[in-house]
Amino acid sequence: MGCDGGTIPKRHELVKGPKKVEKVDKNAELAAKWKYCALSQEKLRRPIVSCDLGRLYNKDAVIEYLLDKAAERPNAEAVVHIRGTKDIKELNLTDNPEWEGERRNAKGDRYEDIHCGMFICPVVGLEMNGKHRFCYLQTCGCVFSDRAMKEVKTEICHKCGDPFKDEDLIVLNGTKEEVEKLREKMEERRAKAKTKKSKKSRAAEAVSTASESKDNAQSQSVDVPGTGAIQNGVESSQSDVAGSSGSSSSSQGTKPSTTFATKRSIQSMEEKSEAFKSLFTTHSSAKRTKEQTSNWVTHTPYHF
Repeated sequence: MGCDGGTIPKRHELVKGPKKVEKVDKNAELAAKWKYCALSQEKLRRPIVSCDLGRLYNKDAVIEYLLDKAAERPNAEAVVHIRGTKDIKELNLTDNPEWEGERRNAKGDRYEDIHCGMFICPVVGLEMNGKHRFCYLQTCGCVFSDRAMKEVKTEICHKCGDPFKDEDLIVLNGTKEEVEKLREKMEERRAKAKTKKSKKSRAAEAVSTASESKDNAQSQSVDVPGTGAIQNGVESSQSDVAGSSGSSSSSQGTKPSTTFATKRSIQSMEEKSEAFKSLFTTHSSAKRTKEQTSNWVTHTPYHF
């Protein structure tokens, strides 16, 4: 067994027991949630945004993800539910006057408070370091502690004065149960938005179809009496009355009605003069004689 030099092995050195379960350091876990971006794992810096599930992100990191979703990222699962900039809200945070940030002394000659947060509650003054529960309003983005919302109950934001409802409160970095509830609310909200969009689109389509049907009905129902059409040398009796100002007998022969009068040849009208009839190609003067007509006709205008 070895034992060189008179060493005596103990039982725990020879027998391998069950592995101990590794415990997560609470301080490190809180620092990862409240001081670092959930996507890029970089330190949080303004502007800071949050999603419907209450996670904290750097705004530039989320925008880079939305611009290129195909890129490989270590924490892409944390932002799968974010479809666009409408799914995030920029937070209106209150700075902590005791937070020194990069200005603090790194020599190690004094005590450094790990739990000192970058931001505080503007009402109660609690630090946003993970020990206290915080939430934000979807309407304005202002961040408050849960204690302030319970002690000072109001329907107006304490910081900016905008009205809000209880449904607009979203817990930041909540527990698994709270995240599941927020996810259910998010899905319900999106489903309602889809139904509203579908109803608006249906209403717009109905209005457009109604306007088109009205236009078609008006175009079909419009009928101007006293108008006629000239086709292939044939004109209605009503158009003859409008064309010839000197003929008075034509007004007696036509009767105003909604339907068109029967069509007949102009050359057969006895009330018309020869000068008026000679204006049309059906007159005998417009016809060619045998001497004027050509002896041959080609299918194409090419002459060889």
